[in-house]
Amino acid sequence: MFKHLLAPLDGSITAECTLPHLVALARLYQARVTLVRVLDFPETGLDKQPTDPLQWQLYKAEAKAYLDDVAERLRTEADLETESVLLEGEAAQSICDFAHSNDVAIIIISSHGQSGLSRWNVSSVAHKIVQRAHRSVMIVRAYNAGEQALTGLRYARLLVPLDGSQRAEGVLSTADTIARGHEAQLLLAYVVVKPEMPHQFPLTADDKELIEHFVVRICEAATQYMELLRDRLMYPFELRLLTSQNIALALHGLAEEAEVDMILLGAHGSSGKPKWPYGSVTTSFIEYGSVPLLVVQDLDPEEVEPTQAEKAAEEKKGH
Repeated sequence: MFKHLLAPLDGSITAECTLPHLVALARLYQARVTLVRVLDFPETGLDKQPTDPLQWQLYKAEAKAYLDDVAERLRTEADLETESVLLEGEAAQSICDFAHSNDVAIIIISSHGQSGLSRWNVSSVAHKIVQRAHRSVMIVRAYNAGEQALTGLRYARLLVPLDGSQRAEGVLSTADTIARGHEAQLLLAYVVVKPEMPHQFPLTADDKELIEHFVVRICEAATQYMELLRDRLMYPFELRLLTSQNIALALHGLAEEAEVDMILLGAHGSSGKPKWPYGSVTTSFIEYGSVPLLVVQDLDPEEVEPTQAEKAAEEKKGH
């Protein structure tokens, strides 16, 4: 499935936290790897004079040498088919364009890079790439990565939230492959949403009984659905059935409680619309998750509706 992996690097140790995950997935899928670094044209001084051409060429040479060095490590230490590509331009857009034109299956990116850790859970460049790539993406949380060897990473416990939709189930084959390859525990979760009345109308005894009956019935149906997955997955899994008025909150709590080391999600679930690249639950984990997150995109780039900002930018470019 993932035959071409792309890892953006910016020369920082922070961004390199993706490398052990890159190795783990590339070995599992026997995929080729591309390392990419984007050099933006800087402006210096108060008068915004362009960078000296000689300095720019030296900068490019240093950046290329860095990429080639990392690529050689991946070839010699991890035995991966690896190439390095140096691009020039705006980082996020250049990476997205490269992914689109080179049949990249998944982009593996650090939550933070050269600018260092911040109070933001995802840096601005990483956020732009995730939102605009229209590819499967893996986000590695730089602030929780710690020091890891290039090889030897093993996933121990995987969490896969489901909602009964075929879109959400699109991640199951990936979860099965990773769980088998790493002999990991696989945790499937389903959240039953409890109905809520407007606060201005207190619940009567009949209302409470009706809600309880509804929740029990949905839990029974959800359990039956999840049990049917055992025949399809074959790999043993643990089922967690939760009831909550907030799906994302319940799943974040479960991820923390179960101490999972990766969350796998489809880009969209039952309520997902092509108007946005991700559904609300997946967006919540992109913005607020704290462990590595692998999102399998279920839409082709052409299926995702462009935003008003994208339309305006294209119109401006055409003039």
